[in-house]
Amino acid sequence: MSLFLILPLILILIVVAIAYFKIHPFLTLIIAAVMSGFALNLDGALILNTVSQGFGNTLSSIGIIIAFGSVIGTFLEKSGATRRLAQTLINVIGSGKSPLALNFTGLLIAIPVFCDSGFIILSSLNKALRKKTGISIVVFAVALSTGLYVSHVFIPPTPGPLAAAAALNADLGLVILVGLFVAIPTAVVGYLWALRFKHLDTQNLKANDTELTEPQYSKQPLIGIISPIIIPIGLIALKSIASYPTKPFGDGVVVDILLFLGHPLVALFIGILCAINLIDKDIPSNKRLLWVTESLKEAGVIILITGAGGAFGAILRSANIDTLVATHMTDVQVGILLPFLLAAILKTAQGSSTVAIITSATIIAPLLPPLGLDTELSKALTVLAIGAGAMTVSHINDSYFWVVSQFSGMTTKTTLKSHTLATGIQGITAIILIFILQTIFN
Repeated sequence: MSLFLILPLILILIVVAIAYFKIHPFLTLIIAAVMSGFALNLDGALILNTVSQGFGNTLSSIGIIIAFGSVIGTFLEKSGATRRLAQTLINVIGSGKSPLALNFTGLLIAIPVFCDSGFIILSSLNKALRKKTGISIVVFAVALSTGLYVSHVFIPPTPGPLAAAAALNADLGLVILVGLFVAIPTAVVGYLWALRFKHLDTQNLKANDTELTEPQYSKQPLIGIISPIIIPIGLIALKSIASYPTKPFGDGVVVDILLFLGHPLVALFIGILCAINLIDKDIPSNKRLLWVTESLKEAGVIILITGAGGAFGAILRSANIDTLVATHMTDVQVGILLPFLLAAILKTAQGSSTVAIITSATIIAPLLPPLGLDTELSKALTVLAIGAGAMTVSHINDSYFWVVSQFSGMTTKTTLKSHTLATGIQGITAIILIFILQTIFN
């Protein structure tokens, strides 16, 4: 069978298994890897060795990083730092622009915190601001959800883009820098779409004032609250700059220090130390240990899915997919649009942005040279193109859709008109920005 026939069939299998039969993505990707190997006439022993090696090689590069990022996110949540940051931005920008403040809060918070967790944490602020300003809660809900979403798909150490960067061997610091450049205007587009619902009649929305957690605000200074986010990102970005061929910082001891501190393992461990410092000293150590355990359990699922994606990608690479594409698709100028379209199809079909990102990245990785995407900047932009596709669109098969709907008291119809369309517009906006960057700097 031709690989060009096998690959679409395997993708359909993945979507059907996850979306229809509700098989866990980890098992689905492992099964897909093994089935792909047999379909490509690989020896059984070779298939198993390739799956094991692909799984292990992937996790050796990012497994610890994902775990560290999850711990940072949990401590930001438990300490009340997320709510404090949101309230501070609202105070600075003003209650009249409070939806914009929530949008930017979401962008910052979702770098280490999963977008659905961030929305749940801050949903009570949405309701409080609705009562204070009289603005429809739909505005606050969509402004927050779209701000959270951009970091979820664009900015490491969020697991999706982190896994994609590892799969494509992209420079993590460059992904962060360019990701911020794409994420900020994309977040603002979500905010502008939210304003369309400013005068929506809230009487027809479902009542849902349930609070799952007690409102809590960190008492730490603002610089301490944002330090677990900005210090790791800053160190990783400085490492990328120091590694640039022009050597802007020279070759001395300073560069050696930056290269060490900017390694994601070191940078995120420093972030953990900053996050631990946010916790009230009165909280017993056994409770802090429980929080670390909870965060590692949450990270474990993502780590397993990421490893399974690496196993699937290893099987595809063993089939010399890059050579086949270079031979048969040299006249098709798809470039940066192919990873976007692939991720968008997978996202829309099965619902999970993380699964869409990981699966797309493993497929695209061996195609970078024939697609002309093998420069450092092109690889970073490819990570972002996959992220743009993975946010297009969030609808009823996406758990995040229901978090936004239920914690905002919005009907399914209202959520589709507001949140779902917003994610579609954001995805298109992002890929346009990415395409422009690729055209200018290619």
